[in-house]
Amino acid sequence: MKIAIDGPAASGKTSLGQALAEQFGLRFIETGKMYRAVALAFDRGIKLSDIDIQVTGDERFLLNGQDVTSQLHTPELDQKSSQVATLPDVRARLVELQRKIARQHDVVMEGRDIGTIVLPDADVKIFLKATTSERASRRLEQRQCGELEQITRELTVRDKRDSERAIAPLKPARDATIIETDQKPLREVISEVSNLVKDRLDNVAGAAKDRD
Repeated sequence: MKIAIDGPAASGKTSLGQALAEQFGLRFIETGKMYRAVALAFDRGIKLSDIDIQVTGDERFLLNGQDVTSQLHTPELDQKSSQVATLPDVRARLVELQRKIARQHDVVMEGRDIGTIVLPDADVKIFLKATTSERASRRLEQRQCGELEQITRELTVRDKRDSERAIAPLKPARDATIIETDQKPLREVISEVSNLVKDRLDNVAGAAKDRD
C-alpha cells in the first residue's frame, strides 16, 4: 500500500499522514524533513555526496547517524529547505531514497511531489488545500511563538518558490483527490481519506479473489 499526500506548508499533511499510518499500520514518511536535514547538513558544511539520511520506524531522522529530529522545525529551515529543494542533485538523491523506502515498506508519504514524481503509482493520492491565512494561523498555533503577519509572508514566499520551481513544482497529480481543509475539522478530513483507502483495499482484495 502506498498513499501519497501532497499540499502546501501547514495544509494538514502531517496530521493526516500520521493518523492514516496508525489506522492502517503503515510507515509514515514526512519527506519535507529530509530536505530540512539536507539544509541542516549544508549549514554544517557537509557536502551532498557525504550526506546520509535515515528515517526510523518511530519517525526519527538520522543525519549521518546523529538524531537531528528535534532540530528540523525552525523558521530558518522552513525557508532553507524550500531553497535546497530547487537543486536538481538534491532532489534526485532524495527521490531515490524515498522510492527505496516505499519499496521496502507499506507507506503513507507526504510532501509536495509525492503523487506526481516520487510515487506516481501510489494507490491513493491526496492533495490538501487551504488558504494562506488559515495555514498561517495553524503554523502560529504549532510554533506557539512569532507573529501572524510574518508567518503569512513566509508562507507566501514559500508557496511561490514551490509552485514556480522548474523541477517537480507543487501541483496536484491528475488523478489526485483534492480536499479543501479550510473550516473542516481534522477528524472529517481523516474520515474522508480513510474511506478512500478502505475502498482501494476492498478493490485490491476483490481483484485477488477473482484471480483465485
